[in-house]
Amino acid sequence: MFERKIIKTLKHWQGKKDRKPLVLRGARQVGKTTVINIFAKNFENYIALNLEKGEDKRIFDESRTVHEIFQAILIIKNINLKKGNTLLFIDEIQSSYTAIKMLRYFYEELPDIFVIAAGSLLELMMQKQAFSFPVGRVEFLYMYPLDFMEFLAAKGENKIIKVLEQQNILEPVHEKILKLFNVFTLVGGMPEVIQKYIQDENYINLRSVYESLLQSYIADSEKYVARGTSRTVLRHCLEIIPFEAGQRIKFQGFGKSNYKSREISEALKIIERAMLIYLIYPTLQVKAPIVEDRRKVPKLQYLDTGLLNYFAGLQPEFFKVKDLNDIYRGIIAEHIVRQELISIDPFNNKKILFWARDKKQSSAELDIILQYEGKLIPIEVKSGKAGTLKSLHQFINYSHVNFAIRFYSGKFELNETKTPEGTPYRLLNLPLYAAGNIYSYIQKYI
Repeated sequence: MFERKIIKTLKHWQGKKDRKPLVLRGARQVGKTTVINIFAKNFENYIALNLEKGEDKRIFDESRTVHEIFQAILIIKNINLKKGNTLLFIDEIQSSYTAIKMLRYFYEELPDIFVIAAGSLLELMMQKQAFSFPVGRVEFLYMYPLDFMEFLAAKGENKIIKVLEQQNILEPVHEKILKLFNVFTLVGGMPEVIQKYIQDENYINLRSVYESLLQSYIADSEKYVARGTSRTVLRHCLEIIPFEAGQRIKFQGFGKSNYKSREISEALKIIERAMLIYLIYPTLQVKAPIVEDRRKVPKLQYLDTGLLNYFAGLQPEFFKVKDLNDIYRGIIAEHIVRQELISIDPFNNKKILFWARDKKQSSAELDIILQYEGKLIPIEVKSGKAGTLKSLHQFINYSHVNFAIRFYSGKFELNETKTPEGTPYRLLNLPLYAAGNIYSYIQKYI
C-alpha cells in the first residue's frame, strides 16, 4: 500500500472543528478504498461498509433515522466501540440514494462520527437519477492516479524527492530523474500497475492488469446506458479513446466510425462522468478570467498515460528514444504534463485548458494556459529551441504577458528573450518532471 499525498489533506480534514462528511470522488481503481484503509489507522474505531454488498445496502434501505442506521451498523457488524474517535467509511455510496441523503443527518445529528463516502460512479448515478448531494452539508475531495512524486515514494526514491523539492539539480541527477520520469510516463499511475511493476520491473507482466482495468471500465459504464446501439457506441469509444487521446477530436464519425455526432457526444459524456476522460475545450481569450469555448473542437485527455501507451501500442517507442517529445508527435509529453497538473489540486476537478486561435491566416494552438492569481501563464511542451515557439509567441504578442513556461527534456533555465516581433518576456524552461511542482516555480520566479 502506497502512502498517498491526499492522506495529509485527510488529516487536515480530521482536525477541523467545522468538519463535514467527506465525499471522495475519482475513477475506479485509483486507490480510494486503499487510502481510506491507511488513513483509518488514525482512529480508535473504524467501520467500513460497501453498499454494493446487499447486507450493507439494506441497513440504509430499511432504517428510518440516522441514529437507527448507526445502531444497525454496530449490531450487524458486531462492533463494540472503544473510547476515542470513530471513522465510518461508506464505499460505493452511489448504490444507495438513501445513504447519500443521510449524509446531511450525520453532519447535523451525529457530528462526533467522522464520515467518509466514496464511489467510482457517483457522477453517472447522479445524472441518471437526477439527484445531488445535500448542499452545504458535505465536503468533496478528488483523487487521481499516482503522480510522479508518489511514484518516486513508492519506489523508495526519497533522496530524489528531496532534490526535487529543493530545486537544485545537478546534471547527473537530472539524467537519472528524467529516466525515472520516462518510466513513470510509460507505466502510468494506476496503483495496481505500479504495485505490479515495482515487484519485478517487467513491463510484459503489466498487460493483464491493463486489460483488467479496461474490462472493468467497460462493465461499469455499460450499467448506465440502454442495451443496443448505445452500448455498442460506448464500447467503441472506450476502445478508440487511447488512439485519439491528446488530440482535438470531432464527434461525427469518431474513430473512423459511422456514428453520428449526438451518439458519440452522449457516449463520451458518460465516460467523462466516470472520470475516465476529460473533454478539454479551448479558450480564445488572452485576458483573465479565461473561459472554455464549447463551440470549438475539444482535446481528449485520458485518465492515465500508462493506459494510453498500452492500448495505443506505444510502449515499444519508449525504448527507442530519449526525449518524450519524440514519441507520438509529442502528444505523450503534453499528455503527461497535463495529467500532472490535473492531479495537483484535490479540491477542484478543474480542467487544464489550452489556447487556440482558429483563423485561416494566423491559426495557433498553445498547449496549456493556466490562470494564477489573476495572471495568465502560457505553457508549451516542446523539445525545440526557444525561437521555434510560434504559438507561444503569437499568444504573447496578443496578450502582452511577460512570462511563459516551456516544459522539455532539458534542465532548468530562466531566459530573458523576445518574440520574433520584438515583444520581451521571460521564459522559464523546466524539465518535464517538474510539472507537479509548477506552482512553487511560478511563486519563486514570477
